[in-house]
Amino acid sequence: MATVAELMRANLLEVFNERDDERRAKAIAATYAADVEFADPEGVATGHDELNAKAKGLLNQSPGFVFAPDGPVLVNHDLGHLAWRLGPEGAPPVVRGIDVALVKDGLITKLYTMLLPA
Repeated sequence: MATVAELMRANLLEVFNERDDERRAKAIAATYAADVEFADPEGVATGHDELNAKAKGLLNQSPGFVFAPDGPVLVNHDLGHLAWRLGPEGAPPVVRGIDVALVKDGLITKLYTMLLPA
């Protein structure tokens, strides 16, 4: 069973940073509960298919950009927090944010993304 810290890294790097549809779908199945709820400023996506569509849409809107951690994963029991940055590889980030996730039985059940002011 994955730890909260492992799930937070997988969320960022294996799902939201993965441009290959098949690899991203496999990572989603291993990282999130089937009824996961993902909330960001644009709305809520529920379940694997909607989450996959959300990740794919974000990647399609930002060709050449990569997500990267912007600090360590912080964990408090079943709650994880990871700051991130998004931008062209090797360049200053265009966007910064944080992910907060609730984990149950080794899977993310709820994921909240907040954007940080520029």
